[in-house]
Amino acid sequence: MKLKILSVGNRSPQWVRDGVAEYSKRMPRELKVELVEIGPGKHHKDPAKFKADEGLKMMSAISESAWVVSLDERGEQVSSTQLADRMNKWQALGRDVVFAIGGSDGLDASVLSRADESIALSALTLPHYLVRVVLTETLYRAWTINQGHPYNRA
Repeated sequence: MKLKILSVGNRSPQWVRDGVAEYSKRMPRELKVELVEIGPGKHHKDPAKFKADEGLKMMSAISESAWVVSLDERGEQVSSTQLADRMNKWQALGRDVVFAIGGSDGLDASVLSRADESIALSALTLPHYLVRVVLTETLYRAWTINQGHPYNRA
């Protein structure tokens, strides 16, 4: 199973690339993490058109067979152990999992409606670049919980 992080925004700062790379390399081969950057939408006077353009780009990068998890402030708050349980369920599905991270205006309705589930990483609003690092670390933490590794208690 591949874990694909689909995120609006390109040219992320070096600290973001380093953080994602650090936690991605810790994951086992059977849970490979891939970051795919989606360029921001075309600038429009109407913010809804801008967001819709981002949505089209994201939808084109999501395969029909993928299990899609939107990261949205209105999503379900889950603990690390709950995420670990979900990771086990995702593995049992035998499908790649795509995590959709929107830009500054959030995810387009098309992506939200395509999502099989929606989670919130925090009640706080986090910058989309930081979400990449937090999500990658959180996925690693969930995997270590499932393995009985002491990382989660550190």
